[in-house]
Amino acid sequence: MSLFPLNILLALAWAALMGSFSFMTLVAGFTIGFAALWAAQPLYDKPSGYFLRSWRIVRLIVFFIYELFASSIQVVHDIVTSQDMSTPRIIAMPLDAETDAEILLVTNLISLTPGTLSLDVSDDRKTLYVHAMFADDPDALVEQLKSGMERMVLEVFDT
Repeated sequence: MSLFPLNILLALAWAALMGSFSFMTLVAGFTIGFAALWAAQPLYDKPSGYFLRSWRIVRLIVFFIYELFASSIQVVHDIVTSQDMSTPRIIAMPLDAETDAEILLVTNLISLTPGTLSLDVSDDRKTLYVHAMFADDPDALVEQLKSGMERMVLEVFDT
């Protein structure tokens, strides 16, 4: 049995023992189940990537929240101040993401970040066109997107 469904089952068992199927009880059960499964790792026949993937997902979420706040502050600062600091451009970002899920997640995370918008993916799925509000140095922006958002998405899907 895969560890994720087992973790869900442990969360449901915890909620049943507590007599409440509220969101917080299920989250607590999931967390306690995760800790129990992690502690029981030496008992498994084969190693599981469940814990590494979970860590990478949490790291991607924290990174995205940081980028969300940082870019929001940059956009608000540009709007509130009298100086126009924006240098909008459309940039072509080469993609290392290959699967539909990877490309979808990269493009959506870029679009959800204020100041950037994913416009299109080329027909060969090797280039992502992004409209960036602050593209003083397009090469640096491409490197920032590739080394940040895209790299972390690829790590999540890496098995």
